[in-house]
Amino acid sequence: MNRRFLPVAVAITAGTALLLTGCSSGGGDDDTSDKIKGAGGGDKDASAPAGPSASKNRAERPEITLPRSFQVAFDGWTNSDPKLQAILDDGKERLRASYAAISNKDPQDRALTFYSESDALRTGTEWVKKFTDKNLVLTGKGRVFQPQPRISPDGSGTLFYCVDEGKGSTKDTKTGKVTATPADDALVLYRTKLRKTKDGVWKTTMVQTERGACT
Repeated sequence: MNRRFLPVAVAITAGTALLLTGCSSGGGDDDTSDKIKGAGGGDKDASAPAGPSASKNRAERPEITLPRSFQVAFDGWTNSDPKLQAILDDGKERLRASYAAISNKDPQDRALTFYSESDALRTGTEWVKKFTDKNLVLTGKGRVFQPQPRISPDGSGTLFYCVDEGKGSTKDTKTGKVTATPADDALVLYRTKLRKTKDGVWKTTMVQTERGACT
């Protein structure tokens, strides 16, 4: 495994290669395009108030703290529809939880296991372990943008978004060596599926990533 931010992130798809093939063929509960070309299902007015999420009142969500050495900005992460905002909120926390698990050097970090289940829990813990096994942590900055939340007819949720890792790096905690993300590997498209629990939490059940699918 290369000690680079993006290739390690893409390793999360290793266990879901078949799912990636299915997604590229257009299968799935929704008709969302493989490539994100704009804010799509998100509210175009990033300054619009999200409004309270009903789901926030029914479950005690874990507090997630990222270190000063690695920060993530979420651009346009609001939607005027409170149901879609709830997906954005929990989808955002799931991504932050995966980063926090790396910082905490714990593949079974409580926040990650709280927001993940099924295949997403398996691949998420495997992804974190690829860092912890090599004494790597993330440094620098990440940017998450162009979110596209959707609720399918069967009640499940989907959330697509782009991650720019161009200002991110990995650091070997034993040697201190820092390896920056190559510019041509910086943009990653995330495709996720979610399920709403009886407590109102949108738990991520599946994650796919693809380089170069964001514009």
